[in-house]
Amino acid sequence: MDYSKFKSGSDIRGYALGNETNPLFMSDEMVMRSASAFAAWLKKRCGKENLFVSVGHDSRLSAERIKNAVIKALTSNGVSVADCGLSSTPAMFMTTVEMSCDGAVQITASHHPKDRNGLKFFTRDGGLDGSDIADILACAGEMQSPLGNGSGKCEKYDFMARYAEIHRNMIIEGVDDKNDREHPLSGMKIVVDGGNGVGGFYAKDVLAPLGADVSDSIYLDPDGNFPNHAPNPENAQAMDCVSKATIEANADFGVIFDTDVDRAACVGKGGFEINRNRLVALASKIALTSCPGGTIVTDSVTSDGLAEFIDANGGKHLRFKRGYRNVINKQIELCKNGIDCPLAMETSGHAAFAENYFLDDGAYLITKLIIEAAALSKQGSSLEELIGRLREAKEEKELRFRILCDDFRPEGEKIIALFEKAAAEKNGWTACTDNHEGIRINADSSCGNGWFLIRLSVHDPIIVLNSESDEEGGTLKMCKDIFKVVSGAENIDKLDISALAEYTK
Repeated sequence: MDYSKFKSGSDIRGYALGNETNPLFMSDEMVMRSASAFAAWLKKRCGKENLFVSVGHDSRLSAERIKNAVIKALTSNGVSVADCGLSSTPAMFMTTVEMSCDGAVQITASHHPKDRNGLKFFTRDGGLDGSDIADILACAGEMQSPLGNGSGKCEKYDFMARYAEIHRNMIIEGVDDKNDREHPLSGMKIVVDGGNGVGGFYAKDVLAPLGADVSDSIYLDPDGNFPNHAPNPENAQAMDCVSKATIEANADFGVIFDTDVDRAACVGKGGFEINRNRLVALASKIALTSCPGGTIVTDSVTSDGLAEFIDANGGKHLRFKRGYRNVINKQIELCKNGIDCPLAMETSGHAAFAENYFLDDGAYLITKLIIEAAALSKQGSSLEELIGRLREAKEEKELRFRILCDDFRPEGEKIIALFEKAAAEKNGWTACTDNHEGIRINADSSCGNGWFLIRLSVHDPIIVLNSESDEEGGTLKMCKDIFKVVSGAENIDKLDISALAEYTK
């Protein structure tokens, strides 16, 4: 079996409901091999045999089965295990800090459909990189047996109670209400949309004990069927749900998390959606307050208006690559080289503050925003006003083109090279010189008045086209030019451009 196919960036992912007729089915055997390989990798890294590893999971239907397989494999290799049960992904990392675990395993597939699941690994230095996952999967495929002869112990731990306490203390210290220190959120009405994932704890165990009215929160109970909407802050239906709930409750603030709480977004009073570029702008504004002149690392699809906003607030903007590990690793690299980098953030909602172990933690992001919102409320202001000067595009469009072959990367690179050539030849197009992924092209007023980025997907055989325009009809104008270029590609038979054809017809 080719275990390398289970690699998804810096995670292991596959199908967890169904059976082994699916080549990417995460059987007990496959899970145990992966967990045993992680134990071997961790023993080598730590230089010791007696390991202490935490294991947690999100609300997926397959979580319990996979958790049992992970624990069986780890304990058979002599590892002592803390069974943390239902947990957020950031909380599992925090067990390496608070409980001195040598490593942590989180069972999650983030926002993906209910039939998927995966394994995410941590050490005290953060999440593993893609190369580490490749090594672990190679070891998993080669081992004789997934089970060892050890007899490690397993005990249950309620670490989420401690994790919630950490966030309560952050808010108490951050708001510092002299009148009612223990209830600094009294008078605030906050709607939390847990998406039937793990995020319900934030309403029940963080906000409510601090005095916030969370009575109109929705979908707080874990349900791996995800019956109400996709647990994804990038999903339009999900954002519409939390926005409507915030309006109907006349709440001051709305919050939405993805399944495992490593991503988040929010809405202001009146349902004003704060996600994507708006959320990055807001987080940047807060981060730069305590780190003036700092560099903000973002993914490649952020807007020109965001770059202007960061610059206007005294920061420097580095637009890097898609993939949360990419932006975090660049942040860590900059900090090690003496460049202050308080925040690395993707438009998807992954936000890593340097002060928080470079950890992408949706709850931590929201806690920072709530502290700021409480302070602004006393001044008669709001979070929305903090980003009032963010210039936003009139239009934006994302299209995806599937590459129709197994060895997809070379074919995708040929398409990118085609546009590099076109940018040098076409009047009105200029390739961005500060680009780190694919090709980003500025289009002048005769060609759509905006920009577009053509890049390969981080994980899948897909070319992604992102575009923004400062005029109505501008993205269509750009896409018509893009269609002309891509239609002439020699490998066009290996690319499904039907979405582009449909949009431009």
